[in-house]
Formats: sequence, structure tokens, C-alpha cells
Amino acid sequence: MSRAEPTRFVFHEDEMKFVDEVHIKVKAGDGGNGAVAFRREKYVDKGGPSGGDGGNGGSVVFKATEQLTTLLDFRYQQHYRARNGQHGMGSDMNGAGSDDLVLEAPVGTVVRDASTGEELVDLSVAGQTFVVAKGGRGGLGNINFATSTRQTPRFAQDGTPGEEKELVLELKLLADVGIVGFPNAGKSTLISRVSRAKPKVADYPFTTLVPNLGVVPYKDKKSFVMADIPGLIEGASEGAGLGHQFLRHVERCRVLVHLVDLSSVVEGRDPVRDFDTINKELERYSAALAEKPMLVVANKLDLPHAREALPTFLKAMEKRRIRVLELSGATGEGLEALLDGCARVLFSAASLKTRAKADGAPREVVTASTAFRAPKAGAAMKSGASAKSGASAKSGASAKSGASAKSGASAKSGASAKSGAPAKSGAPAKSGASAKSGASAKSGASAKSGASAKSGASGKAARPAPVVKRHGASASPRARRPRS
Repeated sequence: MSRAEPTRFVFHEDEMKFVDEVHIKVKAGDGGNGAVAFRREKYVDKGGPSGGDGGNGGSVVFKATEQLTTLLDFRYQQHYRARNGQHGMGSDMNGAGSDDLVLEAPVGTVVRDASTGEELVDLSVAGQTFVVAKGGRGGLGNINFATSTRQTPRFAQDGTPGEEKELVLELKLLADVGIVGFPNAGKSTLISRVSRAKPKVADYPFTTLVPNLGVVPYKDKKSFVMADIPGLIEGASEGAGLGHQFLRHVERCRVLVHLVDLSSVVEGRDPVRDFDTINKELERYSAALAEKPMLVVANKLDLPHAREALPTFLKAMEKRRIRVLELSGATGEGLEALLDGCARVLFSAASLKTRAKADGAPREVVTASTAFRAPKAGAAMKSGASAKSGASAKSGASAKSGASAKSGASAKSGASAKSGAPAKSGAPAKSGASAKSGASAKSGASAKSGASAKSGASGKAARPAPVVKRHGASASPRARRPRS
């Protein structure tokens, strides 16, 4: 009869070190009870009440610290209770209040109520404190209830109980740049090249099981923090692979670096399809995450198969007006251009709309939600003009509702104003334009409510009679009704 082998528990070192979500219970201290006592001394007749007050219970306080990088301590100790306040005593002595219980958590910890899911506090700044469970208040002794008509009170007040809560702690790493992509896309190699981080690097998928952080030095004594996130695959939002639980660590990132492995063509995968798959997973996880600025990087160009697949990938991205940064994490080719692109987003005051060129040039910065399609042709803006509803504005004019404005004229509701083309009351205008309120517009002038504007005309013209323009009818002067 064979003997069964004992069960072996295998603990991975990375999993033991990094914990980003825990459930704990906290209980604040109860307040001490007030005392019922009377003063009894020799030669003192009827000394009266002398019961002191109870002390306040200790509160449970969270404090953010930069000395911790994981919630590992909260995994092994899940119950925290502050001390109760001391009860009141005789001889007018109050009970001592208890000290607060301070729990240190890494910067970036989010504290939620487990029962309601409400976010209580986001510890995003070092040294930030928050009282998550308030201690009870101490009761009053009988000395506080003595009056002229009730000189010997034989009762006191009890202390109030402290708050008790079940909490969920979630750690969201504070990083400026987050690297996302398929497994084995070269994310760990990239962060090891640009920082002093030493993640595990191997030639098989899912080498990275936990996020890694690295400080990237840049020019002019500037630096930023980069995060390496475990790889995503199709169906990660439904739990495939490692799931998308680690995407919470890129929610705070200001820019995403999307690494596309062009050498995946050897395995029969399509880099364009991989690119769209990751973007869909980001959008399924969080709509806010899908709107973050993103740089598209083609990686592993040191391999011959990746170099051969590069023109096809560039052509597909060119149709979407997306500029692709070329990179080889192994040789370091393209690292400087990538860091410059990240710095332009992080340290530049220009907005995303300003960085997106309107003349049809590829966009360096995109978002996961807009990377599926190319921008509309009517969305181009030139000469600082503002275009809405697909309108095209030139020479500083403002176009609305599909109108086209030229030579500084203002066109509304499909009207087209051209230099030197007058629009008369009730008469059809050129190029399908319609005139409003019988106004006449010449040389870039704006006509409103029957007013006539002429370019360079001197002198004052006689005030015209008010006119009324009706839809489909010619405008005529308003006739005055005779008074009865």
C-alpha cells in the first residue's frame, strides 16, 4: 500500500513581497465610564460627590508613508483594536484617555468601506493622516450632576463605544508612466534599460507577476517614475491570464506606453490585432483609463522578423494617423526618442488637443478609445480657427453648424458669406446661402437684424424702416396699424 505524499505549499517570493489588496477589521477604543463616589474624610461631614469622568477611547488613524511599498503587514494581522479609555475614579480624579492607534500604509493606498464600497480616503501624499474609526467619548462622573436640589447624585454616565468597521485596502502605485502590452513584449527589458529597476527578464510569457517601479532620470535634472505592469491578453477583463487586476496601478499614470511586439508574427499573431486587443481591454476596465494619453511603440526591431513586419504595421497605423516610435529594448535603439516623447507629455503645458496636429500629420499622442479609428477629415483646424459640427474654418473665422466662413465673415445656420457678395432681403444668396433678417453683408462685414454694414463706407446712411423676414416669404416694411 503506497503512502500518500504530504501536501506541499509553494510560496513564490514575488507574491510574498507584493500585496496590493487586503481586508481588515478595525475597532476604536470605548470611552471610560464615569465614577460614582463621595468624599469621605475625617472631620468632613457630608463631603458630597467626588466621582471623576472617564477617559476618551483611542481612535484608529491611517498615515501614509514612503517607507512601505506593499500591504504585506496587513495580510498577517487583520484585526486592529485601539485601547479603551480609563474609567473615572473617586477624589475628583478623571480617567486617562487612550492614545490613538496609528496604522502606517504605503503612499497610494485607497481605503474603502467593505460593506458599502464607499471610498473613505485616498492616501496620495506622504504624511497624510485620516481618522477611519473615531474613539468613544468618556462618561461624566456624578460630580457633574450635583445641583442645589440634588446634592447627592448616585448615578454617573457611561462612556460611548468606539466605531467598528470592516475595510478594504487597495494599493495603487504612484507612477507617471505605465507600460502596457502583451506578455513577453519587452516591458521588463525596457524598464531595466531606462532605470535601476531589476525585474525578472526571461524568454517566456508572464515572467512579470507583480508590478515593478523604476525612477527614470531625464535631462535638466528631471526625472519621472515608470511602472511595468504584468502582461495582458485577450479576455483579461473576464479573468483570462493574470486578469486585469494589476491595471489599478496605471490608473494614476499620466501617460501610457503601449509596447507592440512585432516579432509575434513568427507565432502567427498580427501586431495590429494585438494592438487593438490591449486597447479594448483598457476600455473595458475603465473608461477613464482609456482616455489617458498613450504613446505607441514598436519593439524588438533588432530581430529580423520584427524588422520585416515594421512597414506593414506602420502603414496600418498611418491610416489611423498614429505616429509609431521605433524601439529595440535589447540594443537601446530608440530609447532617447521614447523618453523625449514621455517628457513632452509630462512636462509640457500643452494640452492633448494642441499636440494633435490638424493638417493630417500622424499623431504622436493618442488614447486607447480613439486608437481604433482615424480622425474625421472635417475635424481639422487651421490658422487657430475653431471648428464645430464638422465645419472647416479658415483665416480666423468661426464656423458653426456646418457653415463655411471665409475672409473673416461669420456664417450661421448653413449661410455662406463671401467677400463682396451682397445678400438682399428675401433674395436667395449664392452657393446655397441664405440671408438673415434682410441683412446685407459685404467685404467681411457681419449683418444682423436688418442692419447694413459696408466696408470702408464713410458718412451715416438714413435709418431704414424695420423689416420682418418670414420663412419662405419675402420681407417687406412693417405697416403701421391705424389707431381707432
